[in-house]
Amino acid sequence: MSRKKLNDRDSMNLLIDTAIASGASGAESMLSRSRGVTITRRLGKDENIQRYEDFDTGLRVFVEGKISSVSTNDNSEEALKEVAKRAVEMAKIAPEDKYSFIAGKDILQQFPIQKDIFIDSYDEIEPSIDIIRQRASEVEDIALSVKGITNSDGADASWGEGETLLMTSNGFFGSSKKSNHSVSVVVIAEKNGKMERDYDYSSKVYGDDLKDGKNIGLEAAKKTLARMGAQKPVTGRYPVIFDPRVSRSIASHFASAVNGASIARKTSFLKDSLNHKIANKNVTLIDDPFLKRGLGSRLFDGEGLGTSKHVLIKDGVLENWLLDLSSSKQLNILPTANAKRGISGPPAPGITNLFLLPGKDSPESLVSSVSNGFYVTDMIGSSVSMVTGDYSRGASGFWIKNGELSTPITEATIAGNLKDMFMTLEPANNLDFTHTINCPTILIENMTIAGN
Repeated sequence: MSRKKLNDRDSMNLLIDTAIASGASGAESMLSRSRGVTITRRLGKDENIQRYEDFDTGLRVFVEGKISSVSTNDNSEEALKEVAKRAVEMAKIAPEDKYSFIAGKDILQQFPIQKDIFIDSYDEIEPSIDIIRQRASEVEDIALSVKGITNSDGADASWGEGETLLMTSNGFFGSSKKSNHSVSVVVIAEKNGKMERDYDYSSKVYGDDLKDGKNIGLEAAKKTLARMGAQKPVTGRYPVIFDPRVSRSIASHFASAVNGASIARKTSFLKDSLNHKIANKNVTLIDDPFLKRGLGSRLFDGEGLGTSKHVLIKDGVLENWLLDLSSSKQLNILPTANAKRGISGPPAPGITNLFLLPGKDSPESLVSSVSNGFYVTDMIGSSVSMVTGDYSRGASGFWIKNGELSTPITEATIAGNLKDMFMTLEPANNLDFTHTINCPTILIENMTIAGN
């Protein structure tokens, strides 16, 4: 049999056609290509250079309510036919799944791709190895030049691009391209036998949008030196302020709690809270797939539905779930086109660009309003229950005394319940779109802090 290699679209067509001919009632294929470079520098020398180039094709088939998924990186005609036939045979013996299905033409028409929107998610400029190396060198050199910084834990710079194609037996075909540039550095300071480390970084769709390398190096050094002499806090209940680099984890807990899969399984503490007040009136949470140059921007989801902007929480009231086709069917409501998926796995609800709208007060105002409390800059470990909302995490940062940051804090544990935390959450005005989840500085009125 021929080992002829096929182009991407022909490969996907062959998989679907073979699956249907073999007895599948429906099929969908996803193809992914990606490539990139990562360089790690430490103390002025290359420590690691990694190039990658990946290619995978996935197929999901449906046979009378039974489903199977397979993947391959062989795009020869013979191999693709074998994969498709094997997928159908696997589906025949799989357990029945009465909620998963391929978007029909009627649903695809209800959720068209908004082709007039330009999300600008692909940078055509591929940086050379020398440019990537220079990005890593610059941030490390600047950080090490700061008095008090004694060592480096390494600087990384990377570039990557990827293309994803989705085709279904119901006639959908879509493709998207993305790029990413990033740079980071971790440095160390030592005093009296005690070491502290901290970091700074930047990640953007376009290389030109990266934070200035000098600022990254100086910030990493500044944050590291500020941690020197850290102490454990005194156990008690205090206000807690989350720095933006950790506050986004709180926004991610909101997203987990309104994920349609969890709602359908009744494993979220917000399962009965739609159209109810679940947060402070100053909390508005948005998922926006159309954010220009956003790291999570996309025009269609993992099931071929055209995406749209959703207000999940408005003025503290829960207005929407994050839904894919399966969870929407279980809940008997329309999907929100939030399906995400890998090559060989089933779709599941997920975010695009999630952000909590900023408030009116500056971060400095939030700090000055606290006479005795904890400003958190880093968190480790996690014990967070989406079933009950119980929350506990290791944390470090700075003690707030009389409205000012004072003693650096380490080895603390902060605890509470997300239901209570959401109700007193107060956002500052410093929202910055640097991640797929973005959140300003936030104040939570009262949490348990354990230390000494």
